[in-house]
Amino acid sequence: MMGPAHSLSGAAAWLGVGAAAAAAGHPMPWPVLLVGALVCAGAALAPDLDHKAATISRSFGPLSRWLCEIVDKLSYAVYKATKKQGDPRRSGGHRTLTHTWLWAVLIGAGTSVVAITSDRWGVLAILFVHLVLAIEGLLWRAARGSSSDVLVWLLAAATAWILAGVLDKPGNGADWLFTAPGQEYLWLGLPVVLGALVHDLGDALTVSGCPVLWPIPVGRKRWYPVGPPKALRFRAGSWVELRVLMPVFMLLGGVGCAAALNVI
Repeated sequence: MMGPAHSLSGAAAWLGVGAAAAAAGHPMPWPVLLVGALVCAGAALAPDLDHKAATISRSFGPLSRWLCEIVDKLSYAVYKATKKQGDPRRSGGHRTLTHTWLWAVLIGAGTSVVAITSDRWGVLAILFVHLVLAIEGLLWRAARGSSSDVLVWLLAAATAWILAGVLDKPGNGADWLFTAPGQEYLWLGLPVVLGALVHDLGDALTVSGCPVLWPIPVGRKRWYPVGPPKALRFRAGSWVELRVLMPVFMLLGGVGCAAALNVI
C-alpha cells in the first residue's frame, strides 16, 4: 500500500485498541489515545525504511535517505544469508527484513527501552520522529515537496513538546497500563509494534504479498509472501486502496475513537 493508506490504517488500529482496552477495563486517557494514534500512524510508515522512494526516505532529508540505503543493503544481506531453495532471486532488500513480525517486535521493544531509560528528551525524540512521519502520511498532499520539510519538522517538534507536557500531568497517561515506578512511557512501544504489523498486513493484501512470518519457514521458502488468494489482491495505489480501503479505515477509526471515549 501507499503511505497515506498505511498511516490511516495505523491510526485506525490504535483507536481500535483503545476501544478494546476500554471494554477490558483499562481505558486510555484521551492523551494516550491521541498520542498512540499519531505514533502508530507514523510507525505504519517505518517498515519502508528499506525503500529509497518511500515517504520515510525523504522525511528527514539526507539523513533518512542515507539510512534507507543502509537498511536496504542490510535487508538484502539478511535475505541472501537466510533464504531457502524456494525463495526467488532478488536485487534489493525491499519488503524483506523490515516487513517481518520479528523486526516489528524488536523496534517496539527498543522504543520502550529508550522511553523508560532516557530522560524527557528520549520521549520527545520518539514523539518527534513519529509525528513527522504521521504528518507526512496523513497530510500527504500538504506535506509534499522539499520546501515543506522544515515546516513539517517545526510542527512535529512543537506538537511533541505540547503532547509530552500533557502526558506528564498526573492522570493523563504517562503510566497507562504499566503503573510500577520507573515504567512511565513503557507503553510507547505498543503503537510502534502495532504500526509496523499493520503495515505488513496492508502490504500482504497487495500483489507481491509480504514475508511477515520470517524467520519461520513455510514449505521451501523462508521468505514466504503471505497474502490472500491472488484474485483478492490489488496493486499499490489502485482504486481499491484509494476508494475502498482508505474510507473504511477512516470509518473504523471514528467508531474506535467513539468507543474508546465511551461516546458509544
